[in-house]
Amino acid sequence: MKRILRYYLINLVALYFTTQIIKGVSYEGGYQTLLLGGLIFTVINLILVPVLKVLLLPLNLLTLGMFSWIANVVALYALMTILPQFKLLPYDFPGASVNGFTIPAIYLSTLWVAVSASFLIGLFTHFFHWLVD
Repeated sequence: MKRILRYYLINLVALYFTTQIIKGVSYEGGYQTLLLGGLIFTVINLILVPVLKVLLLPLNLLTLGMFSWIANVVALYALMTILPQFKLLPYDFPGASVNGFTIPAIYLSTLWVAVSASFLIGLFTHFFHWLVD
């Protein structure tokens, strides 16, 4: 039970930070929707993602782990399907420049918003799991 609560809190924080960083991922309804979204995303990550990773294992081995993102994108899409208050929208990234390192402006379609959001959620969850354990 303590493990599931920890997963829930980590997924909740990862979803919140992702919606703050990537403007193409948004939710309506305030913190109640975010709390419900964190719960649904935790259930999806505990049930659906392991099944998808087993099914995608041959492709994951051939691509040296690149297909593990597909399971996370499917989990994010499942969250958007179950809870329609969470939305993936196309996003015009304005670009950024930090200490001479420049990221150019780019248009992100809904697919690329989902891929970048799943990458960011995975990064946050792995970091927080590493921090807690």
